[in-house]
Amino acid sequence: MKILKVAFVGCGRISDLHQMGYRDREDAQIVALCDVNEKNARAKAKLWGVSQVYRDFNEMLKNPEIDLVELLVPHYLHCEMTIQALKAGKHVSVQKPMAMNLEEADRMIAAADASGKVLRIYENFVFYPPNVKAKELLKNGEIGEPQILRMHVSNGKSKTQWKVPLSAWAWRINEKTGGGGPLVFDHGYHLFSLAYDLMGPVKRVNAWIDKSMYAPGIYIDAPAVIMFQFQGKNKYGTLDFAYTPNLVMDSIYYSDDDRVEIIGERGVIIINRCTAKTLDYPPLVLFKDGVTREVPVERYEWHDSFIDCTAHLINVLNHGGNPRLDGRTAKNVLEFSIAAHESSKRNHEVVIDQKPVV
Repeated sequence: MKILKVAFVGCGRISDLHQMGYRDREDAQIVALCDVNEKNARAKAKLWGVSQVYRDFNEMLKNPEIDLVELLVPHYLHCEMTIQALKAGKHVSVQKPMAMNLEEADRMIAAADASGKVLRIYENFVFYPPNVKAKELLKNGEIGEPQILRMHVSNGKSKTQWKVPLSAWAWRINEKTGGGGPLVFDHGYHLFSLAYDLMGPVKRVNAWIDKSMYAPGIYIDAPAVIMFQFQGKNKYGTLDFAYTPNLVMDSIYYSDDDRVEIIGERGVIIINRCTAKTLDYPPLVLFKDGVTREVPVERYEWHDSFIDCTAHLINVLNHGGNPRLDGRTAKNVLEFSIAAHESSKRNHEVVIDQKPVV
């Protein structure tokens, strides 16, 4: 059995979750780490039992042993580093959002097509077990034809949450390096992806994105409300972001409250939790025939979504098939996100013509 050899580029906090997907597998192995902070890379290498450490990305790409590159780097680096890795003959898994704009997305897709290698945008929310089960309920017709998708995000604080210094967020707050903002553009890509996964392509978007002071002279992109209409008949959605830094949550990761509600003609599905525990509800609830009941989901920790997301790509690379999200699907999600930002800036509806990727 051929072992898939993997290199991580970027050894920040999120890499701790990414490595869980490779832990104790017989068909894939992390063989190299690369980071401009070599001290940090060496500490992770020692912890994970990785022998090769690089500071120079181009030097790492010369290693013929590496099959797959996991790019865990700031958004503004995604395009060029993806293209470099593909040209070097490596498969690429790059963090969301895919790129800073649609032109970059097109260049990445073209590079993947030319290389014959797999390009996958890492989107763990569509692999979060309660979300996966909710999609199964939809497909099985449990609530009839879905009409409304409601999605909510707010942030908060927790005594047990990840401690991330302000310096680590600096590039996210800068629009030139982080895109449209740390909530709507960065974290929001998870929700745009989930909306697309559950209900399909979107054809028009209206959005209002405000600003709140995060620190003196630093502003964050919330509160915000985004309304959208899906392709097809009578299918609509809303996504809202609240800036609530004093909202106490229970989390061992980020203190983010992510909740989803799907309203169909015969029932309602509610997805709870994800990165934090807020409302004391089960992870997945179904209201149908006048009865509210919990839908059993064995795994619902946030890290489960990373493990399953990674396992999916390993299976694709070892056995064939298309990854979720491939370049073209991820571009559709990016177009959805960009439409929201354009709508808010121009103060009018933005119409897009998305087609589902087959």
